[in-house]
Amino acid sequence: MSGNDDLGSQIEYLTRALKTPTIRRCWAELADRARTDGWSHEQYLAALLERQVNDREANGTTLRINAAKFPAVKTLEDFNFDHARSVPRDVIAHLATSTWIAKGENVILLGPPGVGKTHLGIALGIKAAHHSYPVLFDTATGWAARLTEAHAAGRLPQELKRLRRYRLLIIDEIGYLPFDSDTANLFFQLIAARYEQGSILITSNMPFGRWGEVFADDVVAAALIDRLVHHAEVITITGDSYRTKTRRDLISNDQ
Repeated sequence: MSGNDDLGSQIEYLTRALKTPTIRRCWAELADRARTDGWSHEQYLAALLERQVNDREANGTTLRINAAKFPAVKTLEDFNFDHARSVPRDVIAHLATSTWIAKGENVILLGPPGVGKTHLGIALGIKAAHHSYPVLFDTATGWAARLTEAHAAGRLPQELKRLRRYRLLIIDEIGYLPFDSDTANLFFQLIAARYEQGSILITSNMPFGRWGEVFADDVVAAALIDRLVHHAEVITITGDSYRTKTRRDLISNDQ
């Protein structure tokens, strides 16, 4: 018995030194199962390591999702494709693999309010986090405030460099508020710094033809669009607002 106790203490020490808490927690349970089922030493080792890797990947995903600053957790599994019939399911399924992020490509979701653009943006960001990509989310006005603050402090180049560690930036709700020319130029610097280097996902209620109204200048808007769409999947979503439909259905059911 004391030999087993000594072995357990040694494993406790070694797993702490190696920072493998899952192995520390489950080695004895799996050892009992291995003896009962007649596993080989290799099968037992593989089972232990698989448990550790799975837990570590799950913890890493949770950390990346928290660090992304999503306003809520939205998944593709929860998305109502039956309402948003114009959304191409096959294209979204491909984007869910996150292979476009490895290539530094972009995704642009265009459409009126309430058709699910933000939901899809967050859901694809969460898929990216599951595929081990660092993600950062903010609204267009939030990004404007971040860039303006960095520029005013004289550290815009450092901020743009820092943002490169995020393989995916999500800019939500372009078009809801117009920007002045200074802010438009800051957005251009952000897009230019990411060009073919890191991915951007944008949602907008404005078609490209009206981005000049958003960025105070048709030339700046054209330069932004040119860099964004060069390597991009552009999805235009049509239809009625899901929120408005839900409200109408509630009112109808109450009557």
